[in-house]
Amino acid sequence: MPKRGGTEVFRITGARQGLADDVRGRQRRYVISMTVRTLSVIAAAVLWNVERHVAIVALALGILLPYVAVVIANAGRESAPSLPSTFVPTPARPALGAGEPTEESAEEAGAPPGAGRPYGRN
Repeated sequence: MPKRGGTEVFRITGARQGLADDVRGRQRRYVISMTVRTLSVIAAAVLWNVERHVAIVALALGILLPYVAVVIANAGRESAPSLPSTFVPTPARPALGAGEPTEESAEEAGAPPGAGRPYGRN
């Protein structure tokens, strides 16, 4: 994306294109389509007595192209870009349930037998 100063600027963010650049691009597309329309109308006039079928197609293109050019020029700004593909959300950790320790878990932890029961009863 070269700028006016001749230096090249690289887009590294997910920010949208600037408004001035967007308008300039839409104006360029409109001028190109109107140039094609003008050339097709001239071709239709030149080819009318030579090749009537080609002249009719060129005339139809010259009639329909202004509508298409206006629709394209007024299409609006580009859509907001999505997050980069390197974005990975952190996985959710399951919550531990609240509960009393069992006799097996108490013995595995090295507690004496019966320690997993309430009040140390056997």
